[in-house]
Amino acid sequence: MVIDFKNLKIKELNPETEFEKKIKNFLEEWESGTPTVKVQTSGSTGQPKIFEIEKKKMLNSAVMTCNFLELKEGDIAVLCLPVEYISGKMMLVRSIERKLKLRVADLSLHPLKDLETEVDFCAMTPLQVENSLEKLHLIKNLIIGGAAVSESLKRKISGLTTHIYETYGMSETLSHIALKQLTPKPEDYFTVFENVSISKDERSCLTIMAPNVNDEKLHTNDLVEIKDEKQFRFLGRVDNVINSGGAKIFPEELEALVKKEISNETVFLGIKDESLGQKLIAVIEGEETGKMREVIMKINFKKSFHKPKDIFFVDRIPRTPNGKVNRRELLELIINKN
Repeated sequence: MVIDFKNLKIKELNPETEFEKKIKNFLEEWESGTPTVKVQTSGSTGQPKIFEIEKKKMLNSAVMTCNFLELKEGDIAVLCLPVEYISGKMMLVRSIERKLKLRVADLSLHPLKDLETEVDFCAMTPLQVENSLEKLHLIKNLIIGGAAVSESLKRKISGLTTHIYETYGMSETLSHIALKQLTPKPEDYFTVFENVSISKDERSCLTIMAPNVNDEKLHTNDLVEIKDEKQFRFLGRVDNVINSGGAKIFPEELEALVKKEISNETVFLGIKDESLGQKLIAVIEGEETGKMREVIMKINFKKSFHKPKDIFFVDRIPRTPNGKVNRRELLELIINKN
């Protein structure tokens, strides 16, 4: 199905799949007289729930993304994200706002398998990107969200001319409020959109003022380095910080460094220790090998205390329903194992 939003006639849409039926249902809801639409949360941080958000604020969010990517009327976009959630709904709203031509792809882990011609815009999850590497050259602008982009995936997409961005946002910001380019010119900092201001609280966590999409000041648990009023670098989650011998260690930074050397999923944790408070350890997914231990210990960490005091191997690292590492469960697994 291809929907031309320049000449949209919802009644003439003939959906064939469940996915296409849900798209038509949303468009009918959008055209209704109500000022809000219903959105379902993913349930990654609790029970899934339904909440209502203002159409006006969704349009404001769409304008910010479209302006940043310089999308124009008639550009071709691809939708391959579920429309129950904000990610899929916002692709439809961007198409409405900018009058795009929207190609509805399969709602699968291989969404671009039938793509043969160039398109201007697409949004995917990291796993969808991983399964679409041979087709990415057909996309001019790609945004990746839903989970962090691994160092392994960054290596695989390096060298592409496609403009690929990692997103930063949450449900309260109606998708994202900042993008960081991964290709063709990799960036270290996220750049926030117009009318978005950032600062740090007393914990050094990011706070966001984005009045076009949320009336309240948003307080995150994300530790950041702020370069200037428009750019910031994500350091890690405040709840993940390891305090070892009085030194604060950001596990996400160490994990990114390690993933440049080995492909196995590696997680850094802090285990209770009488002298250090927390002892830094590394947990590697996969079969234990002396070679892998050697690679880890030879990595040029910025600080000597960044080198793990111990290394553990597990068959499978526990994850949340949306694929993120479940650090609490992993820590319990290591403690019980030893």
